[in-house]
Formats: sequence, structure tokens, C-alpha cells
Amino acid sequence: MSSPTAAPTSQRELRRVAAATVIGTTIEWYDFFLYASAAGLVFAELFFKPAGGQAGTIIAFATVGVSFLFRPLGAFLAGHFGDRIGRKAILVVTLILMGVATTLIGVLPTYEQVGMLAPILLMLLRILQGLSTGGEWGGAVLMAVEHSPEGQRGRMGAFPQIGVPIGLLLASGMLALMTGVISPGAAFLEWGWRVPFLLSFVLIIVGLVVRRSVEESPVFTEISERKEQTKVPVVQLFKKHWLLVILAALTFAGNNAAGYMTTGGYIQNYATTPVADGGHVGMERTPVLLAVAAASVVWLIMTFLAGVISDKIGRKNTYIAGWIAFLAVVFILFPLVNTGNVWLLFLGLSLFAIGNGLTYGQQAAYFAELFPASIRFSGVSITYAIGAIIGGAFAPMISTWLVAQTGTSTSVAIYIAIVMVVAFVATLLLRDRTDIPLGPEHEELQQKGHFIWEKAAV
Repeated sequence: MSSPTAAPTSQRELRRVAAATVIGTTIEWYDFFLYASAAGLVFAELFFKPAGGQAGTIIAFATVGVSFLFRPLGAFLAGHFGDRIGRKAILVVTLILMGVATTLIGVLPTYEQVGMLAPILLMLLRILQGLSTGGEWGGAVLMAVEHSPEGQRGRMGAFPQIGVPIGLLLASGMLALMTGVISPGAAFLEWGWRVPFLLSFVLIIVGLVVRRSVEESPVFTEISERKEQTKVPVVQLFKKHWLLVILAALTFAGNNAAGYMTTGGYIQNYATTPVADGGHVGMERTPVLLAVAAASVVWLIMTFLAGVISDKIGRKNTYIAGWIAFLAVVFILFPLVNTGNVWLLFLGLSLFAIGNGLTYGQQAAYFAELFPASIRFSGVSITYAIGAIIGGAFAPMISTWLVAQTGTSTSVAIYIAIVMVVAFVATLLLRDRTDIPLGPEHEELQQKGHFIWEKAAV
């Protein structure tokens, strides 16, 4: 029997896996970020108008965070069935769920049309997005990492990771196109914002065709052949690895909280709210969206480089470089945004994207190497979901509240810096496990030496 950590039988299959993971993840996160950006730009007006100005914005951002609360449920379900029946089937289900929910948002009536039913339906569809996202990421990264050739897990694992900045690029680009060209001004609020959501239906067809073409993970195939699936993987995860889950989740929380300054729609709202309405900058929507889209290209490049670099210097060292890069610019971002100059806004977001990429590109390989094969889907999915709740779930809402209370964006920078420092410490407490064997025959080895105070496993 071939080793599950060996290269796939052909380079063609390897390219197919990379394409399937990056395309599917791109579509998932296009849908997710589209909602977050729209929350900052239009949902407060269309669905929460009775709450008034700033309160409506806070509620709109709260709906962004509510979906995170359902990510663990999605992660539990996807993890259970992903460890029991395979990675591939779960990827197809999550993609369909996300696409349907996003398309339906595009046809929702507004508060003016149906009253309270509008925000209730919006919330329900956002919850479905949260369930989907909770299961999507774990399956995508395991398909990529478990197919990886020896010494290339970071690079292969970076493919589903770059789907996130590509999704942000597409979402911001589509919204910029709608606000600046196709439906400027009032037309955007009337109907233009719906078009990017309806486009999701087309994208989901493309994603399904690509994802159905890939083979099942070789690691899961071997587990299945040996009949070594765990009956209740979640129980085993928390019984034996609860501390590992917490520390790994904290490492992701720092990246997620910082990343949601842009991906969660906060910067878009902060930069575009007119001063007359209590805003601080009052820029036009289209230039801001274009700056976010352009900065997401920097994030994309740095994310892929982080995966590649981590194969050379280790996952942990790459994380440390990322936290240093983040902390070096966290207090620069808002002063640049506050100038109201779109080029300085782009500069600030691009500098921020360097740290964002260096703490994200290697995450797929990093999480996969932390957990034994039989509970790996549950481990990576649940850890990711918990980190997202701690980090990004309510970061835009908290940031909006902090500015309202203090009158200054410095309070937001302090809040993000604190979360980053906690993540930095959690990173230092975990042992680097780069290139540890992933197959089921090495589970005993994988369960040792997670922390710096333990004897090393490798």
C-alpha cells in the first residue's frame, strides 16, 4: 500500500486538487465577504433603517458576527461526517449551501417592503452562510494538504488560503463596478447591490464541476480501507486535545480579528460614512472599494508566499514574522485612512496585508499537522470556527462601538493590537510540527509534543 503522504499519482491530479480547492474556496468567501461588505454599505439603510444611523450600522455588523456563532455547528457536523465518510462529499454540500443562501439574499425584500420580516429572513440566510463556512475550510485544506508531495504542504495548503483574498477581490471588485459604473448613486441602493449576490448562482455551478472532478484524500482513503474511522471524532478531540484546540484557535483569532477590519466591511463603512452622519472620513464608495480590492492582491501574494516560505523555515517562524509585521503597522493604518486620500488608504491596507498574509498562508498545513488523521477534519474545522468567533466575529461591531464611545480610531488599533499579542503568545507556546507524518500509522507520534514544555515528537 502506498504511503498517504506521498505525491499523487500524477502532476495532473495535483493541479486538479489545487484548482478545486482554490476555486471552491474563492466562491465560498466571495459569498461571505460580499455580505460583510454590503453590511457596511447598504444593509443598515435597507434592512435596519428604523434603528437609525450608527445603531443601524452596529446591528448590520452584528448580523455579520451572528453567522460566526453558527460556524462551530457547521464545523461539528462537517467534521463528524468528514472524518466518517470523507472530505470530498462535504466540500460539495458546503458549496451548494453557501451558494443557495447567497443567491436568495439577492432577491430579499427590504424593510420598507415587508417590515420586520426582511431583517429576519436576512438573518436566517446569514446563519446558513455561517453553517457552510464552518465546514468548508476544513475540507478544502485537508484535500490540499493530504494530497501534498513531501516537503510541499505549505505551498499546496496555500491554494485554499489564497481563495480568501481572491474572494475579497471579487466581492470588492463587483461592488465597485456596481457603485461606480452600472448602478451609481441611488440605483445601487435600489437594485445594484443585488446583482453581485445573484452572480453567486453562476459561480456555484463552476465550483461544483471542478470539485466533483478530484479524487478523495489519500489519507482518508487509507483510514477507510483500514476501517479506522473514529465513531464520534468530536468527543475524542476534546477529550485528548482540548488545550491544543484553544491555543491553536487563539493563533487564528489574531489574524481573523485584524483581517476583518477590511474583509468584515469595517474599513469600508468607516471610510465612506459622511461626516454629516457622524462619520470621520466621508470618502466615495467606489474608490474605497477599489483600494480594498487592490490591497487584497497584496494579501493574496503574501498568503501564497507564506505557505511556500513555511516549507523552508517552518510554520512557527513564519507566524512570528507575521505577528511582528502586523504589530509594526497596526497603529499606522487608521492615520492613513483618516487622511481621506485613496492612495494612502491603499498604502495602509497593503501594509496591513503583509502581516495578514504571513499569518494565514501556512495555516492550512499548520492546523493539519496538529491533529491525528482520524479526527483531523473535526480538529481543523472546530479550531478554525472557535478562532473566528474569538477573533473576527464581532470585530467590526466592537470597533464601531469603540469609535462611538471614544471618538477616536486609536481605540480600535489598541483593541486589535491586544488580540494580536495574545495570538503571538499562543504561537510561542505551540511546538513547530512542520512535516510531521500525516498518515494513520503515525497517530501515536502525532499526539505527542504539541507544546513547548513537552518532549518533542520529531
